Amino acid sequence: MRRCAMLAIGLIAVSGPLGFAGAQDLAVVSQQGARVSRIAAGAVTAALAVTASPAVVAADASGRLYISHPDGHAITVVAPDGSARHLPFAGQAFGLAVEPDGRAIYVGDWSGNRVVRIAPSDGAVEGEVAVGRDPAHLTLGEDGRLYVAERESRSVGVIDTRRMVRVAALSVGDGPFALAYDPIRRRLYVANVRSNDMTVIDTAGGRILATVPAGPSPYGVAISADGARIVVTDQHAASVSVIDADALSITATVPVGKYPEGVVIRGDRAYVANWFSDDIAIVDLTSLTTVGRIPVAEGPRSIVAVPPAAAASTLAGRATPGIAR
Repeated sequence: MRRCAMLAIGLIAVSGPLGFAGAQDLAVVSQQGARVSRIAAGAVTAALAVTASPAVVAADASGRLYISHPDGHAITVVAPDGSARHLPFAGQAFGLAVEPDGRAIYVGDWSGNRVVRIAPSDGAVEGEVAVGRDPAHLTLGEDGRLYVAERESRSVGVIDTRRMVRVAALSVGDGPFALAYDPIRRRLYVANVRSNDMTVIDTAGGRILATVPAGPSPYGVAISADGARIVVTDQHAASVSVIDADALSITATVPVGKYPEGVVIRGDRAYVANWFSDDIAIVDLTSLTTVGRIPVAEGPRSIVAVPPAAAASTLAGRATPGIAR
């Protein structure tokens, strides 16, 4: 299917170094275009070609990027200066989570139903654990816990990363795919693709707090820095649902582009990867309107906020990967 990007703010720059320096830098992976693009100040400032069909992008606190290639059985590591190298993976590498200091990469093996911890230096396996069927999104929480959206098992797996043991499995909606962790409230938000809702998990107590209706096919989820708002992408409605974290109800539905998937929040704006529109929608969370579109390479599905390298030593939170599948 041919898809054309809409003209909007920002122009696609020629390929160049991907150096991440600004506090608002984002990295976007385009599946069909096989590119990772750097967005700063509302425009694409650089792009780098990567191995075919990239899926998920994650970042560590130094600004290093990690990109999974399910069909290529590899992970691309992109340094802040734009240099890239490849780590082999014996499986279908999909979901990613990275320790903030970059000392370990956690990889979801989509067809292998396992999570593998690998060394960032050479991809050597340091541990693995069996999980539910079709592990999708991964995210790190508190106390060395890793959460796994087990899509075909309708559950979220909880892994103790120190021992690489699956210590719990929590039943959620149908088709759990995307995860967002709130360290303030110690909650995990789970976007369930098939049941069109979001499960809210109390990670401190290991229990389900609520199930919140969302739009059709919620594929991505992100949370504001203060934990007050959650944004869920509604893939089949070309919109995002903005959810109040206290009321746990939708406060607004905002139109974006076609087939929105990955989403990230920076400040009072959400950035939404529109797979079929070939752009990133900018949603102002104060006015609850889309205020701009940034054209990118074909098929953007995964997006992540990239901490500036200069501030890496001050960051204590864990990087949250983008999503795509």
